Amino acid sequence: QVQLVESGGGLVQAGGSLRLSCAASGRTFGTYAMGWFRQDPGKEREFAAAISAGGGSTAYADSVKGRFTISRDNAKNTVYLQMNSLKPEDTAVYYCALGRNIFAVSTTPSNWGQGTQVTVSS
Repeated sequence: QVQLVESGGGLVQAGGSLRLSCAASGRTFGTYAMGWFRQDPGKEREFAAAISAGGGSTAYADSVKGRFTISRDNAKNTVYLQMNSLKPEDTAVYYCALGRNIFAVSTTPSNWGQGTQVTVSS
């Protein structure tokens, strides 16, 4: 069972940047596609970005395209989310999850981490 731990959240002003990290346990990390999701209180969890197992393919929600970049380092069992040009509406708890491929992780993700809070002030 792969366990995921997110970190890197915090408070930032609008227009600023943050880089989130998601560290995975186990030796099978490199066989899974990974995704980032976010959830604001009172709203449903929504997909933000995904990356294939080898890192060659990525997918983004329209709301973050051009501002967020997902990447991974399989040697470090870690996936990242670089967030630039942050907006107050990006405020949420950010979670990582895994799946068999990009489609699976974006639609039926599993193995949720505990999340990391991102707050963007105006």
